[in-house]
Amino acid sequence: MTFKTLDDLTDIAGKRVLVRVDLNVPVKDGKVTDLTRIERVAPTILELSGKGAKVILLAHFGRPKGEPVADQSLGLIAPAVEQVLDARVYFAADCIGEKAAAAVAAMNDGDILLLENTRFHKGEETNTPDFAAALAENGDIFVNDAFSAAHRAHASTEGLAHLLPAYAGRTMQAELEALEKGLGNPARPVVAIVGGAKVSTKIDLLMNLVKKVDALVIGGGMANTFLAARGTDVGKSLCEHDLADTAKQIMIEAASSGCAIVLPDDGVVAREFKAGAENETVPVSAIPADAMMLDVGPKSVEAVNDWISRAATLVWNGPLGAFEITPFDAATVSAARHAADETRAGRLVSVAGGGDTVAALNHAGVADDFTYVSTAGGAFLEWMEGKPLPGVDILNHKN
Repeated sequence: MTFKTLDDLTDIAGKRVLVRVDLNVPVKDGKVTDLTRIERVAPTILELSGKGAKVILLAHFGRPKGEPVADQSLGLIAPAVEQVLDARVYFAADCIGEKAAAAVAAMNDGDILLLENTRFHKGEETNTPDFAAALAENGDIFVNDAFSAAHRAHASTEGLAHLLPAYAGRTMQAELEALEKGLGNPARPVVAIVGGAKVSTKIDLLMNLVKKVDALVIGGGMANTFLAARGTDVGKSLCEHDLADTAKQIMIEAASSGCAIVLPDDGVVAREFKAGAENETVPVSAIPADAMMLDVGPKSVEAVNDWISRAATLVWNGPLGAFEITPFDAATVSAARHAADETRAGRLVSVAGGGDTVAALNHAGVADDFTYVSTAGGAFLEWMEGKPLPGVDILNHKN
């Protein structure tokens, strides 16, 4: 993969740079409750501003479905952007037309302007040429720093790159370089850990991974579906029995590709799903009929950690157990900390992503120790599934 970055941008003082960022942040009572996504794009914004560019931010917020919605205005987010950047951020009440043009015309070199929610116009999500052209009128250069929206062929993520010189921002660059190390051209052996509740939401992911990795560790509720497909009675554990044939097919594909499938040998079971519930550790072959497996057991964790020790590259999506409640977080925390230790020692490239995964790594206190932790959600998952990402493909094409 080849794409232009900010390193390829020179003499940009006075240039109008349209920067697609992800400001789709959680808000409660009118206040942004998590600044992570804003913090991720701050380096790109500040670098461009510092070089004298007129930095014009494009973003979406919520799902307004092509109509202005007051509580989905980016005007609500502007103060948080100012806080993170520690710089004045101007705001325009539209992203195209007279209001946007007037705000852009009033900019001085180095100024930062946030335009209104691109999804207030139907042409954004339908990627209509007229809307993309209206956005392009306000810029000389396009920088995409929103990998998290790159799986959507929208006007502000893909359409603009056809009309203006296009570059990857620092967050996009870091994400793409990390993903290339994860699955594109990884150091081997490659181990993937995939957890979560249901196989049904990750069929494409599992089918793609068994063709690319040396070992696939399956945890969480989806491990029960694979165990059941092998004939194990999983009691009252979360299990998609109707996907037994799918699980078998994934195991067949893995065998033909030389990918080891790693399933739990033992589990921590309980009769109720709550913190501190009475529990016991049993072999998976002896799960009581009235109990459910809520975490993988110590022998299984030992096996997972052994695979991590053997790996040169680790890709992680989804927890091994119900990490949200103790003591069923033990396996996820143990494996996460072991992966962090291997990464710090320089023996492992570790790439993780997905909402529950980020939360689990934060819970274990090791998110900062992984090589890269993606906050991209759907885009990260689609990349792991091997699907094309229009917002990335166009950058690659334009190089």
